[in-house]
Amino acid sequence: MWVPMAGLSARLTISALTSASSFCILGPRAMTRKDLAEGPRRCFSDSRPQPLPSQDIVGSSSRVFRCRLDHKRYVTCRKLAKLLSLILQDQPGTPQLVLECNPGPGILTQALLETGARVVALESDKTFIPHLESLGKNLHGKLDVVHCDFFKLDPKDYSLVKPPVMISQKLFQNLGITSLPWSEGIPLKVIGIFPIKNEKRALWKLLYSLYSCTSIYSYGRVELNMLISEKEYQKLMAKPRNPNSYHVLSVLWQVACNIKLLHMEPWSSFDLYTQNGQLEKLQNRELSQLIKQNLCFIRMTPRKNLFTKNLTPVNYDIFFHMLKHCFGKRNAKLVDHLHSLSPVDAIDVLTKIRKHKNAKITNMNPMDFKRLFEAIECSKDYTYKWLCDDIIENKIIS
Repeated sequence: MWVPMAGLSARLTISALTSASSFCILGPRAMTRKDLAEGPRRCFSDSRPQPLPSQDIVGSSSRVFRCRLDHKRYVTCRKLAKLLSLILQDQPGTPQLVLECNPGPGILTQALLETGARVVALESDKTFIPHLESLGKNLHGKLDVVHCDFFKLDPKDYSLVKPPVMISQKLFQNLGITSLPWSEGIPLKVIGIFPIKNEKRALWKLLYSLYSCTSIYSYGRVELNMLISEKEYQKLMAKPRNPNSYHVLSVLWQVACNIKLLHMEPWSSFDLYTQNGQLEKLQNRELSQLIKQNLCFIRMTPRKNLFTKNLTPVNYDIFFHMLKHCFGKRNAKLVDHLHSLSPVDAIDVLTKIRKHKNAKITNMNPMDFKRLFEAIECSKDYTYKWLCDDIIENKIIS
């Protein structure tokens, strides 16, 4: 059985060349529709699914939107900081190395140091760096402060690499962080707060890195301990019985990670700062509405058995494509989606995963989709396992 190891190897060459956000669908098990002999069209065979959002999606260029993105949340309550730091260290045998994303005033940083952890503070705002560095005096290397934005690590365009934008491999090498094989535990923990307006974008970028074993995940099963809005958390953990929230993002994260809710905290417990490190007064109506919500502290631990012989960092992009296609018309029968996605016998595949021929997308749990993908991948009687449209073919390497 194929088992992924930390670090890029020969088997990841295709995925690395196309980047973590590109499709590499054409291969020995895929063909385009123009290669398929003309025959009766079936249901969605004319559908042309769009590629998934890139990890470097560019937001609105409007001044108003940019201003909204400048705001950051920080833990400024010492009681909350102590609670979060204790929760983080409640697992015996877990690593003492913690990457803290945008620590700001350093309240949580101080609490983490008091637990005995080695902390790497990745701060994107230069304003806070002198104070953060002062916290590390007389701690004998227990604290490293780096001008870096965790959520902007490993950009698609390397011309953008200038602090706070960095390459994870260089960052980790400078810090002396070593990788661990995927099956041998957690190399490090990450703690932070997802960006206010970019939660979904950050989740997508991390997904691409996780499934391709690139960026921070080239070092192994990095554990995320993050504060996320209650609304986004509910979407992340949605099940088929909640069709309005259940989507591609829900399936991919639940398949990839064991996600555990550790704590809920009112939004009002966090201070909001502007890009220049100034405390923000909540006069903006939209921000005032946000403060009425809760933030969820969750642990996202990649599964040891995520990768198998049939789902690997090389073909993960086909799995993404399959899900996007299915959720494009979620009320349709699964068998009709399969006719569009693969030349493999759809009824036979559904029988293998114990699903009725009339099953719909809303009848499929996250792990059912993984079993579906693997059932198609391991079909032995077909030279090609997947179909794709020309629009996808042209996205392979730009």
